[in-house]
Amino acid sequence: MEKKINKFVCWAPRILSIILVLFLTILSGDVFDENLGFWQTILGLLLHNIPALILAVIIWISWKYEVVGGIAFIIAGIAHMVSSILRENINPWYITLAISLILDGPAFLIGILFLIGWFKKRKIPAPLPPSPNPKL
Repeated sequence: MEKKINKFVCWAPRILSIILVLFLTILSGDVFDENLGFWQTILGLLLHNIPALILAVIIWISWKYEVVGGIAFIIAGIAHMVSSILRENINPWYITLAISLILDGPAFLIGILFLIGWFKKRKIPAPLPPSPNPKL
């Protein structure tokens, strides 16, 4: 049973983070609705996909160093939540907060799962038994 839990903790944040990046990439398709020229559309796609590209690099680093993914996804969730609340909206702050949790909730979950995996993989050395000879 422990092995199944360890596999879940290992693979769940990786798969969920890839799904989140793909979701962010799909959301950048709204640039096609703006009726821009070719180069402006390419520039718009690039600008809209900067967060997805940054998270893709973080996934690549986190594949080996899970603590990086844990901290980075939690910070990304907090940063997005704060920026979406502080941005001028027609919605009250609590509606904006609820809407931003759709993107930030999975980022927090992914970060927590990465940190759990990191804690499970850390090798904590066992304490040394007391020496039978006190002079050593």
